[in-house]
Amino acid sequence: MSDDAQPINLTNHFLIAMPGMEDGTFTRSVVYICEHSDRGALGLIINKPGGISLADLFERVDLPLARPDLGEQPVFHGGPLQTERGFVLHDPILAEGLPTDQSIYASTLTVPGGLEMTTSRDVLEAMSSGGGPRRVLITLGYSSWGEGQLESEIARNSWLTVDANADLVFDAPVEQRYDQALRLLGLESWMLSPDIGHA
Repeated sequence: MSDDAQPINLTNHFLIAMPGMEDGTFTRSVVYICEHSDRGALGLIINKPGGISLADLFERVDLPLARPDLGEQPVFHGGPLQTERGFVLHDPILAEGLPTDQSIYASTLTVPGGLEMTTSRDVLEAMSSGGGPRRVLITLGYSSWGEGQLESEIARNSWLTVDANADLVFDAPVEQRYDQALRLLGLESWMLSPDIGHA
């Protein structure tokens, strides 16, 4: 990359794994990028359900779940790092008197123009009493790339990128999220060659 090339910022974008992706964690995955800077990137896989439901998760953390709309929703495998830690992706919560980039929860990353990702227990406590964000996606674990790593993977045709769509994150059937993400680019999976990096 030449010195005058503009760095890419994929915050609030989807990464869509190309068919040739051999890393089992990321095969056919769609990753929501929560943060991307010159230091690296952080994201959550939104289409790989783990083996437990939200009802199971709340039982594990000794909280009731007073949200019948969420009980059967799967907890997702967000990535290979910190797989015992929960990450709650949700619609922004705007509170009266707080700046738009500040959350009501103790530990929240506000994604510019996008969603919020909360890692503090208070969001689960709000949900347990019937409140909290209306739409949520909870993962165990997250995905991360070091400085220049994601850009290098994109240059090798490992990933496609497209602006994120909150409805796809929360409302699309899980098994259709990969294909629906591709359609945001006007593509179908059969159009993509599994041979990456060989022009």
